[in-house]
Amino acid sequence: MNTKIISSALISVFDKTGLEPLIKALVAHGVQLYSTGGTEAFIRELGYEVHAVEDLTGYPSILGGRVKTLHPKVFGGILNRSSLESDQTEIDQYAIPSFDLVIVDLYPFEKTVAGNATESEIIEKIDIGGIALIRAAAKNFNDVFCISNKEDYASFIEIYNHANGAPSLEERKEYAVKAFHTSSHYDTAIFNHFNEKENRLKVSIASSQELRYGENPHQQGHFFGPLGDLLEHLHGKEISYNNLLDIDAAVNLMLEFYDGKPAFGILKHNNACGFAVRDTLSAAYKDALAGDPVSAFGGVLISNKTIDLETATAIHSLFCEVVIAPNYDAEALSLLKEKKNRIILIQKVSELPNQTLRTCLNGVLVQDKDSKTDQKEDLTTATKLEPTSTEIEDLLFASKICKHTKSNTIVLAKNQQLLASGTGQTSRVDALNQAINKATSFGFDLKESAMASDAFFPFPDCVEIADKAGIKTVIQPGGSIKDKLSIAYCDAHDMSMVFTGIRHFKH
Repeated sequence: MNTKIISSALISVFDKTGLEPLIKALVAHGVQLYSTGGTEAFIRELGYEVHAVEDLTGYPSILGGRVKTLHPKVFGGILNRSSLESDQTEIDQYAIPSFDLVIVDLYPFEKTVAGNATESEIIEKIDIGGIALIRAAAKNFNDVFCISNKEDYASFIEIYNHANGAPSLEERKEYAVKAFHTSSHYDTAIFNHFNEKENRLKVSIASSQELRYGENPHQQGHFFGPLGDLLEHLHGKEISYNNLLDIDAAVNLMLEFYDGKPAFGILKHNNACGFAVRDTLSAAYKDALAGDPVSAFGGVLISNKTIDLETATAIHSLFCEVVIAPNYDAEALSLLKEKKNRIILIQKVSELPNQTLRTCLNGVLVQDKDSKTDQKEDLTTATKLEPTSTEIEDLLFASKICKHTKSNTIVLAKNQQLLASGTGQTSRVDALNQAINKATSFGFDLKESAMASDAFFPFPDCVEIADKAGIKTVIQPGGSIKDKLSIAYCDAHDMSMVFTGIRHFKH
């Protein structure tokens, strides 16, 4: 095992949080400390001796602090290869000290951008010296241990004390990988802030978690992202890959209803199998479950309001994988926790990405998120008969669910309740027939119900099938060269139909 005793350390950190125990550990082993600026002052205030980088280089911090450590006597000491005789000759010739440990915490660029800072303030938070120190130390991991994140202080102290001040080569290399991750993520954040062209893509996500497996047990799976910023995991087993896909679908669907009356959704395989809006949450859950009580088994449940005891009591009799809500009454939460594996989540207020990414062939597809929600003012009545105000409410309700259902899809709704949907079908007629058969199998009367389609009808067959099932009002994008045929059928059979002009494919 290639070990090397740490005898000197260069420390330059923006955030001093957690630094004191690390300094104490190094001093206890007789490590010489070098630092500059605020970090140097912090170490002196702790009562420890520290060498000023300015004394080493012969230059003060200049240009308002922009240049502090960028000097051969600093970087020579980091990049010095102890196994190379020529390096040692030059180190001796120019009186350059060797550094065995480099500790850096970068300027908080992402935090500054998120805080709505001015452009000049953002530019000043682009770290130059810190990034250079990290890259140099990581490059020379054979001789130098690099700590590039304050979250690693505690783990380093454990490694350091266990190794009696001499971490192994494997440990130095492991932290070098972390350091390159820190530097590349930092550079990506800077690039993405200034990038205004849509034909350049750089993605870096600092946080990740390993999942039990991927979509199937033989596939590995990971989630990359700060999941805790959006969801608080109150109870239950570990969230799986498939859970996350359903949770994503549920959260995005419920955002369409988040600020309205009590709404409840039940999703399975990324599609809503039940959804209702009512005056009380318990009534919304009851009617959402009625939409498909079979598919609800093992589903993901989501509410836009705090779950009360009455609603929780109804939920408790159903086997479900996940329950999501903005909050829970204490008694409701206690009851739901009685099922030890049931995943209970609080959805926090958090901004979701405005783009979607997915792998495709040997690359990645990127698109703007479908953020368009059909509104009353978007509707153009295409038929002689106009929908009533109640029908318009149902049409818009159905359209919101349709937008979040796999194409080809047809959604049937009445009185703000999802009656059924045809999902992921290869033809629109198949989707409609699937929805009708499903609705009637659960005892729903389709008379006076509303129908939504994610894309236009290429032929009048769908409106004809709908009419014969009792459906009397339709919402669709329009835009087919044969729209007139569908309109003519509706006019001849006392049906109303509105066009939105917006297609909502979801593949």
